[in-house]
Amino acid sequence: MPKGYWVSAYRTISDPEKLAAYNKLAGPAVKAGGGRTLVRGGRVVAHDAGLAERTVLVEFDSFEQAVAAYESAAYQEALTALSDGVERDFRIVEGID
Repeated sequence: MPKGYWVSAYRTISDPEKLAAYNKLAGPAVKAGGGRTLVRGGRVVAHDAGLAERTVLVEFDSFEQAVAAYESAAYQEALTALSDGVERDFRIVEGID
């Protein structure tokens, strides 16, 4: 079964305090949903129209598990804390089996 991934590329971080509040809640929510954070921040080399900003990659055992974790009450609480603190491109994608 193909794995599922959250891919989040941040365009701007306008409120670091909201991002910190989000991180405090999102980590446990991701773990409870079966997610494993593979990339969070770190070095970035951007090409084409990409931006060298914060990038996060989270792996789940399946696409369905990734969607369910996003829709969970715990992760929705994290999103409420994040609010308008960042602008990001967030996708849930299915890996190759």
